[in-house]
Amino acid sequence: MRVFVSSLITGMESFRAAAREAIITLRHEPIMAEDFGASPESPQVACLTGLRQSDMVVLIIGEHYGAIQPSGRSATHEEYDEARGTKTILAFVQEGVEREPREEEFAREVQAWASGLFRSGFRTVYELRQAITRALYDHALANATGPVDQEEMTQRAVALLPAERRNYASSGAMLNLSIAGGPRQSILRPVEIERPALAEALMQQGMFGSNRLFETTRGVQPTMQDASLMLTQEGGAQVLLTEEGSVVISLPARRTGQMGMELVEEAVQTQFAAALAFASWTFDHVDPTQRLTHVAIAASISGGDYMAWRTQRESEASPNRISLGTGNNAHTPVYVCQARPALRLNSAHIVEDLLVPLRRQRR
Repeated sequence: MRVFVSSLITGMESFRAAAREAIITLRHEPIMAEDFGASPESPQVACLTGLRQSDMVVLIIGEHYGAIQPSGRSATHEEYDEARGTKTILAFVQEGVEREPREEEFAREVQAWASGLFRSGFRTVYELRQAITRALYDHALANATGPVDQEEMTQRAVALLPAERRNYASSGAMLNLSIAGGPRQSILRPVEIERPALAEALMQQGMFGSNRLFETTRGVQPTMQDASLMLTQEGGAQVLLTEEGSVVISLPARRTGQMGMELVEEAVQTQFAAALAFASWTFDHVDPTQRLTHVAIAASISGGDYMAWRTQRESEASPNRISLGTGNNAHTPVYVCQARPALRLNSAHIVEDLLVPLRRQRR
């Protein structure tokens, strides 16, 4: 695989060398401006040509923005714009430095873009080399095929979803996400799943992690349900973890609009993204050596049959007019199968692939 390294060159020599080493270690080919020979083209045209001929981009953002090109952006910013939407971008942002204003703005732009992008921070050359090595490996694994039974995984994921509830909008709707791993095996021994430390770690992540599921103003109750660990918050989220490492998350859908009788698409998308990120963290916590290499992800929306499905723009355009659902639409689970690293690397695409068919069922 040809991997283009995009960054400011001056002052970043040691970090670019670390990127080269990581790429070569995994037997890929680094494409770097330092290696370009004499050319009648301008250096930036040569770089953009090399980028277009590459399979992936490693983007390194430091403290300096770089010289402004005729486009009004730096060469690295131009390379990012060229790759965005067409290449997988592995972005690494240096931490603990005081960035120039334009570079800080660029870093925020990169960190705000979710689709097709993996982001990680680093402070030292060693940390960057390790982060790039891991990201390249995870990307290769995410796009590999393995000897797993996708149909069996999917059946387990769907079976773990809560049963469908047919009711009125006043009862609200629940967003459900179930992730089953494969090859099927025991990940947690009975004594491990009952350890208080495991429940405490999940509660901490669910309440205070970067993708919170639980309200911090309410308590969370851990219990054992048969052989599974259940975390429940009254009137709120619920998380189930099985000995096979499967994760089931149920969240009350955020209700907006007149009398709270509508589901706003962007809010549903945000909640599913948070649930997927929490599930990814849980997989890494209980199975750090990645015995589970693939996942089946199933999603459903139960209840709230008469709640209207609208976009944020539609809701704001006519906040006092709602066309309620009939309550007669068939609601069936939707699902996708992926290699496990896709939970981190392709999370935005996974959420979209789940959200679109769920929207069709509701509109």
